[in-house]
Amino acid sequence: MRRNYVFRFLLSGAYLFLGISTLFAQKTVGLDNWFNHEVNAKTGKIYHYTWNDSLDSGFSQLGSVFMDKGAWLATIAAQPTRKMLSRLDVYIIVDPDTTKENPNPNYVTSEDIQAISRWVKKGGVLLLMANDGPNCEFTHFNRLAGKFGFYFRPVTMNPVLNRDWEMGAETNLPDHPLFNGVHKIYMKEVAPVVLSKNAKPVLTDNGNIYIAETRYGKGYVMVVGDPWLYNEYIGHSHLPVSFENGKAAVNLCEFLLKQCKN
Repeated sequence: MRRNYVFRFLLSGAYLFLGISTLFAQKTVGLDNWFNHEVNAKTGKIYHYTWNDSLDSGFSQLGSVFMDKGAWLATIAAQPTRKMLSRLDVYIIVDPDTTKENPNPNYVTSEDIQAISRWVKKGGVLLLMANDGPNCEFTHFNRLAGKFGFYFRPVTMNPVLNRDWEMGAETNLPDHPLFNGVHKIYMKEVAPVVLSKNAKPVLTDNGNIYIAETRYGKGYVMVVGDPWLYNEYIGHSHLPVSFENGKAAVNLCEFLLKQCKN
């Protein structure tokens, strides 16, 4: 049966439906566009780690994987509130803006932390993805991450020179659903994670933690020290075929959707 999916854009608490759905989507995956809100200087359009950015900088291909799994996509272009979050099953925040990226960034506030942590505690699934040292706002983002036992170090690990792909190779992959059937991934310029509370490592390299997870109340939180699975590095348009980021992306989407309680 052919399936048509709905892309939902959330702005100031209102949903705008783009397209018509013939299949009831069981889960809604919201991608933040409040803390990460960059405007392309040439086009004047929002871009960079967004569902509708189909260039190397976007998450359109990751969004397609979620849709293939039956999920609806939503863009969260407003401050996360209790009411707004109640409409989501999975909430993804990627690479909050620095003042270099956005002259008026929306920093994570104590109200945001309270709303998000309460939502997770009730069963929400949260994915936090940072970036390397110079390219991410860490001070406020770490206050949110710290609520769940994570701290992103504002440094750069796995630097890659030009197209020396193997400098970003990770092959010592753990026995975790994220890496089922995956033998090699690419992850460049990563902010390592320090753990506290009940947080546990998922992917480590020479003592540095790149991916971690925790249970929080009825919910689940995963953190990644890099945007990792954006269009440039999810498939093989750039990466050599030995890298299996695409398989890892499928695993990630399946895993996050399985953590949803409703």
